[in-house]
Amino acid sequence: MNEPAKDEGVVLTEAQKRSRRSRSIAIALVLAALVVLFYAMTLVKGPIVLLRPM
Repeated sequence: MNEPAKDEGVVLTEAQKRSRRSRSIAIALVLAALVVLFYAMTLVKGPIVLLRPM
């Protein structure tokens, strides 16, 4: 019988794939830097952070 046409969707060029990968790596590095920054700020402030009034 008739098979439905296989739609491949959007096909990226190699340059677009490299660009997407570079952007993803940059976002991951910025996110990791923020995590490290927040962790370091918590360590610098010390346990006094836990003693604040609610």
